[in-house]
Amino acid sequence: QVQLVESGGGLVQPGGSLRLSCAASGSIFSILTMRWYRQAPGKQREFVARISSGGSTAYADSVKGRVTISRDNDKNTVYLQINSLNPEDTAVYYCQTLNSNLVVWGQGTLVTVSS
Repeated sequence: QVQLVESGGGLVQPGGSLRLSCAASGSIFSILTMRWYRQAPGKQREFVARISSGGSTAYADSVKGRVTISRDNDKNTVYLQINSLNPEDTAVYYCQTLNSNLVVWGQGTLVTVSS
């Protein structure tokens, strides 16, 4: 079973940048489509970005142009680069994948954007 561990969150000032990481266990990472979601306080979890095993990417309209998803198959890690952060980006960020028809989530990493 794949396990996911996110890192890289923290407190950042408006206009700043962060790179989040999600490390996956197991040997099948390279064939997995990986996704980032986020959940702001009091709101539902929402899709942020996706990267396929072949490197194709997709983004939510709300973050398009400010966010880049990438992956390093040698390190079993997917990244989320977020630029021009604003307070509305404050949320817990989760990575997610499907493995053997099971949805796998990480524990999340908190991003707080505040001055």
